[in-house]
Amino acid sequence: MAALAGTTIGGLTSVIANWLNQKNQVRAQWLHYERNRRQVLYRDFIEEASKCYIDALQHDEADISGLVGLYAKLSRMRVSSSQPVVHCAEGIARKILNTYLEPDKSFVELRDMAINGSIDLLREFSNACRKEFDELRAREF
Repeated sequence: MAALAGTTIGGLTSVIANWLNQKNQVRAQWLHYERNRRQVLYRDFIEEASKCYIDALQHDEADISGLVGLYAKLSRMRVSSSQPVVHCAEGIARKILNTYLEPDKSFVELRDMAINGSIDLLREFSNACRKEFDELRAREF
């Protein structure tokens, strides 16, 4: 009876250990996939926002196709990103829209904005993304 109980407990322990190991592997793979997917989305958003922002600084007529692409990426972020990342992205989109209503900037004004850092529209967004990635990395282990 003791041998049968020992065999059963040993077998259950092995099955449970394998199940937990498999569960952890699947979770780690999913987190890795999710982090990579977000990296691509954020990279694309940054590129689109940069193009739209420089267009807004130099023109008073909106680049509608660029704005549509920007808002499409923002909507994708609303599905899977953290609230701080989404909040920063929404602020960027508002800033770009408002910039189209301002007078066009000359090259000298753009240079001055670059020197004093006011042209860096994406700093807060980048920091929020980095924090989100750090939290995802911490959950992997």
